Amino acid sequence: MRSVILLVLTSCLAAAQTVTPLWSRGYSIIPAPRTVQLQTGDVLLDSTWSLADQSSSPIAARSLIKDFEDFHGITLRRSGGAKVIQLAIAPGTVHTGAGPDLDAQAYRLRVDGNRIEVIGNAAAGLFYGVQSLIQLPRRVGVGRLLVPKVTIEDWPRLQLRFLHWDTKHHQNRMETLKRYLDWSARFKVNMIGFELEDKFQYPSNPEIGAPGAYTPAELQELVNYGLERHIQIVPVIQAPAHLAYVLKHPKFADLRADGSNYQSALCDPRTYDLIFSMYDDVIRATKGVKYLFASTDEVYYAGIEGTCRPYNDENRSLAWLEFVKRARDHVARQGRRMLVWDEYPLLTKHVEQLPPDVIAGVIGEPEYLPIENRLGMNQLAYVSMQGSELLFPDNLINGARRPGGSGRSRLATAFDSIAHGRHWQGKPIGAFGAAWDDSGLHDETFWLGWSAVAQWAWNPGTVTPAQHTAEFMRLYYGPDATEMISIYRAMEQQARSWQITWESIVSRVRGPGYGNSYGKGVGTERDDLTLSPPPLPRLPDLAITPSIAGKYTRFLQEARTRGPENDQLLLALNDRIGRVDRNQYNLEVFLALAEFMGHHWRLLDALAGAEQALIEAHSAAGGNKAEKAVDRLVAAYSAIDRQQKEGEQIFANLTAVFEKSRYPKGRSVAGRKFVHVLDDVKDHFADRTADLSYMMMPEREIGLDQWLKTLYGTIQQYAREHNVPVRGIGPARLEE
Repeated sequence: MRSVILLVLTSCLAAAQTVTPLWSRGYSIIPAPRTVQLQTGDVLLDSTWSLADQSSSPIAARSLIKDFEDFHGITLRRSGGAKVIQLAIAPGTVHTGAGPDLDAQAYRLRVDGNRIEVIGNAAAGLFYGVQSLIQLPRRVGVGRLLVPKVTIEDWPRLQLRFLHWDTKHHQNRMETLKRYLDWSARFKVNMIGFELEDKFQYPSNPEIGAPGAYTPAELQELVNYGLERHIQIVPVIQAPAHLAYVLKHPKFADLRADGSNYQSALCDPRTYDLIFSMYDDVIRATKGVKYLFASTDEVYYAGIEGTCRPYNDENRSLAWLEFVKRARDHVARQGRRMLVWDEYPLLTKHVEQLPPDVIAGVIGEPEYLPIENRLGMNQLAYVSMQGSELLFPDNLINGARRPGGSGRSRLATAFDSIAHGRHWQGKPIGAFGAAWDDSGLHDETFWLGWSAVAQWAWNPGTVTPAQHTAEFMRLYYGPDATEMISIYRAMEQQARSWQITWESIVSRVRGPGYGNSYGKGVGTERDDLTLSPPPLPRLPDLAITPSIAGKYTRFLQEARTRGPENDQLLLALNDRIGRVDRNQYNLEVFLALAEFMGHHWRLLDALAGAEQALIEAHSAAGGNKAEKAVDRLVAAYSAIDRQQKEGEQIFANLTAVFEKSRYPKGRSVAGRKFVHVLDDVKDHFADRTADLSYMMMPEREIGLDQWLKTLYGTIQQYAREHNVPVRGIGPARLEE
């Protein structure tokens, strides 16, 4: 039996390696359509075409007109002409054999001679057909656009196609989120899991919302913008765990479970009052949305306060279950269907007590599925497109160089998981493409991963990661954006090398943790990234104990390889920014990150160079060459001083680029300051500082300011004692 299963799986994977019919003709649609009937010949698209909209769906026509103009330079006439694009809604046009929610998303796109028709079974289907037509034209030469003669009938495999917006460590500007909704719509995404944390002004408890958080009116504005594009923005409320954004405030401190700010006390009825009031706030600000994601993610210590029942495996599971049941009833009374993470600490024997209409966001244990099937529960195909990577996600290269990495790229993992994951043993209703903000990556680095989830949730297993990547580059950047795949691979390689060329030390910022999934008090030591500075010379003979070259041999080898590669990457990015037709800002973010990583290679080289100069200073001092010794001391000082100043300048530029699309992290608004308290369980890289300076924290933790000040004093004293002038450096930096 096992060999048969492996044979079937192998056959499926092998079949998926062929390119799709459209791509083989040079055309592209993301997600790939379900059925494509290509005919011989192509049709020329130009401004002689007119639009006949019979659909009473304004967004479909408006989207077509705007994107034809923006993407292809074609201005469609609103009437007249022999060449016509017709939009219409006609229920039953495409026979799907699926349920009504999937059937409503079906469309037919037909191109034949002087007529193009897009017909949707419902408004959503028409809108998706229009997105396919917008993507279809292929540029041939100057000013010539072709579309193939083709009939496409299409609808999704999975009803709910979630992208994950996580706001733990940043808050996007409103115009940014609307742009993200536009691009999500182009990929036929219909759900956004908006993990609001403290970036929403909860009217019932204003203390929770960070300064400048989205108002209820702003959230509803975003919801309405999404609904017009057939996207529901589903609030994700992290609770009862991952609740440090609430429990950090003194008002709620007595609701901490066992004193931990990570999790609320489930034996205290006020916890339910608090969390349900937050649900009510976001439900009122998301009218038109049918779902609420109640999270229940990583509730490690359910009931640990022990005031309602003894704390053990059995009661921990029951406490989790009680929360889910009460939360489900609360949101159901307001017309919402609830999604949860069904996982630890839920025991398999308690799964049968779950409310059947709850959607399982992640299948915690394989043993859950038979029980969920008996209940008739739905599941999501969960994939993570970002988690622990720093600076840039592992979309294309394998994750073996990432601490804890799997050895496979995230795209390859997502492709297999969505197509063949265990959710197919249940009743899958959708997919969830997570992009966690734990490491503080800019959202612009997520689009390849997000688009891949949209691709495979619509049509699982039909487009390889390689083909999808190529199609994404053409759509997202435009047809002139050549060599973008090489840029992505270089960005990933640079980021993974940057991540592994720091030393891990016991944190000087984060205190001992509360524990982890293995239990209270387990793994409480926290780590930070940094490097050691070069050794300082000792008077009177400038003796040192060399350490950098030996301690960081591997890091220095990496720097010598990645430095020249970074130079090439910067050239390529500067070239492409001037060539791409769209999303230039995306490449601005990449360029700022590439400059930031390039500085790291120069810093490593400077640390080694400074140590070598100090060794030479000691040798000169021993040979009674005081002037040369001072020269070598100054060279060491200058090398580090130059790199520290460069690093701060590059970081300032990176901050400015990031903040074109985001508000400043941890900002103060109207005299109200952001409350920064570290989560005492989850060790998020981006949580280390209230502002964006967590990105510079590894370098600042080296202590180069103090190192320069100490070395400056040594230089001055040695020079005075040997009557040697000091040239090339100014006054020492003084601490604030």
